[in-house]
Amino acid sequence: MARDLLTGNAAAAWGARLADVDYVPAYPITPQTEIIEALAQWIARGELAARLVTLDSEHSMLTAAGAAAATGARVFTATSSQGLLYALEMLYTVAGWRVPLVLVNVARAVAAPITLEPDHNDVLAARDTGFLQIHAETCQEVLDSILMAYRLAEHADVLLPAIVNLDGFYLSFTREPVDLPAAGAVREFLPAYAPTHAQFSASHAMAQGVAVLGGSGYTFFKYQMQRAAEVALTVHEEVAAEFRERFGRAYGLVDGYQLDDAEWVIVMSNSFSTIGRAEVARLRQRGVKVGLLRLRVIRPFPHALIAELLSGRRAVAVIDQNISVGKGGILFSEVKSAMPTCATPPLASFIGGLGGRRFHSEEFDQIIMALREAENTGGSYEPHLLYTETEYAQLQGMLRIAHGPKAGVEG
Repeated sequence: MARDLLTGNAAAAWGARLADVDYVPAYPITPQTEIIEALAQWIARGELAARLVTLDSEHSMLTAAGAAAATGARVFTATSSQGLLYALEMLYTVAGWRVPLVLVNVARAVAAPITLEPDHNDVLAARDTGFLQIHAETCQEVLDSILMAYRLAEHADVLLPAIVNLDGFYLSFTREPVDLPAAGAVREFLPAYAPTHAQFSASHAMAQGVAVLGGSGYTFFKYQMQRAAEVALTVHEEVAAEFRERFGRAYGLVDGYQLDDAEWVIVMSNSFSTIGRAEVARLRQRGVKVGLLRLRVIRPFPHALIAELLSGRRAVAVIDQNISVGKGGILFSEVKSAMPTCATPPLASFIGGLGGRRFHSEEFDQIIMALREAENTGGSYEPHLLYTETEYAQLQGMLRIAHGPKAGVEG
């Protein structure tokens, strides 16, 4: 095992290299392109025995990825933001083919307005496609999650493709210490892909992606996918246990920090959870019994585990780095749906980090104040927008310029 300073993008490339992938269909988009560039260099130097092909769009890229996976190749690709949305049609198709592959999404906010920095509307738009979703907090976790994702996706009882998500810029271009496992050790954990369910060849005739007339047949196929995703919760724990035994790093469906005696819990995901941990530590020093629950595997959604960890708390805050316009935070609704009515603590919804905006300490102070208030009000679906007082004044001014003197924002 070697240790190096790697960006999140470089860690993703190393994950694909250590997985010994066969085929890399690609289309460049910021901030994902560095991943493909690294793989292209290794292939050109003969350090990775794979074929990389640049397609004419992300839609074509995912089509090629699914077709190659159906032949028995181990396939890796990556995209971001508008690229993921352009490929959305094929995400449903590839998942329906039940061919495992790994797609890295380097999260970037979706236009308009245009930005290069991250939030999670891109990846969460794909949550209903049938792809498994693993969301990484650190560069180390990016590499490790790719290896685990192949084991999970290729498991005979799962056979669903997987997305590994990392935040653009905050993780994709941030260098962190990363342990690179030895190739031989990875090969023992992740043997060569040898599918038996879908492998096109001249001597092995089969049909894939056939038309199903009548709703009953279609329903059956979708129900199979649902059951496979449910099984993936158990398979993930088996894979994670073996990964910990071999490499010494533990990854659960969720990740807790200071949860054991926490009276209040803040729920987050992805790289900004590191900021959340620092704020929890600061609040603990002030005597506030708060903990953090990071959502790591978002598809399949671990309802039972989340309910177990959040039940009995005084109040829970869910911070969404996304917004479903007209509804609010996507993950807030999902967390709320996981809670049994009889044991649900008051839940409060917060939206922040859109377009890569950083969180600030005073906002976590606001969250604690809101949680104390929620204990009396019982919580609400109405989301709180996280902002500082300075930003509030600036936003008031911007809205007045855009919409006239009556414009304003609600706290």
